Amino acid sequence: MSNSNPEQFNGVIPHLVCSSAPDAIEFYKQAFGAEEQMRLPEPGGERLMHACIRIGEQFVFLADEFPEYCDGAQRNPAALGGTPVTLHRHVDDCDAAFQQAVDAGATPRMPPADMFWGDRYAVVVDPFGHCWSFATHIKDLTPEEVNEAMKEAIQQAPQS
Repeated sequence: MSNSNPEQFNGVIPHLVCSSAPDAIEFYKQAFGAEEQMRLPEPGGERLMHACIRIGEQFVFLADEFPEYCDGAQRNPAALGGTPVTLHRHVDDCDAAFQQAVDAGATPRMPPADMFWGDRYAVVVDPFGHCWSFATHIKDLTPEEVNEAMKEAIQQAPQS
């Protein structure tokens, strides 16, 4: 597979920096059924300059961090204290996808639950600090119904 085929790589492609891209690839295979498309190791080393996996129909790029090219700074989520970004997947079975990720080593952040907008939804954090959410659509709602359900959910939410 060539990484320069623009027909294959359209849309937005996440590009994840990992503390160990080879380990991340193996985790994503177990957790999400990812298929490795290619990897480009650094010359004479074990770190990956670039890799590509496919999860369902979507591509994800990965690389090991290279602090020596980033003014000595680490760029993985753990080194940065977490990530504000969540990678979202629509799946056939939210509960099964959540459990598969947890069984592979992800940390549960939000167990599967029916949400006010009509999806069953869950969130995990992978061992590399990246946040993933899963959703399965369970019912159609009008925009007005979603708005009313949101108001109810906010009123019932505990205040901190």
